[in-house]
Amino acid sequence: MRSDAAKRRQAIVREARRLFAAHGSDVALETIAEAAGVGIATLYRNFESRSALAHEVALAILGDMQAASADALDAFDAAPGTAWTNYVQRLVELDLGALSGALTEFVAHELPESVRRAQEITLAGVEDVLASARSAGAVRADLGALELVLGIGMITRPQPAAIRTVAPDLVPRLVSIMLAGMRP
Repeated sequence: MRSDAAKRRQAIVREARRLFAAHGSDVALETIAEAAGVGIATLYRNFESRSALAHEVALAILGDMQAASADALDAFDAAPGTAWTNYVQRLVELDLGALSGALTEFVAHELPESVRRAQEITLAGVEDVLASARSAGAVRADLGALELVLGIGMITRPQPAAIRTVAPDLVPRLVSIMLAGMRP
């Protein structure tokens, strides 16, 4: 793939991810194309369907989660408590709600092997971080990787404007409550 074509494809995925996080996965594909600075035909040349685009967004988020897990494991040696809190915060900043929003609509459909495999690798990495956090006494023993990821995904799902207006600090507040509840 030419470098300019690769950059356009990355821009489409980046903007789809951002818009999924802000508005859910039902955002118009034309809106995604416009935000990425491409025409709708270019979007469809890169992704034959909304489902294909959602899968690519999922792969991008799962890749970022894998990197976050690897970084957290490296940080546990120096400061386990801080490493755990920073890890959870980094997962929150990844807008995992965009992942669940991107995939929820397509759960009934068969996920490509690439997404299924990336999910397995990602959850194994999250479980490794949880094992380190348990050993450091930073997290309770009964918390599983899937529960952590789904919990953060639920907290970071796009909220209606009315909720964002009356509770602008909702996500940080819920993360604080979640962190407190995960302690042993």
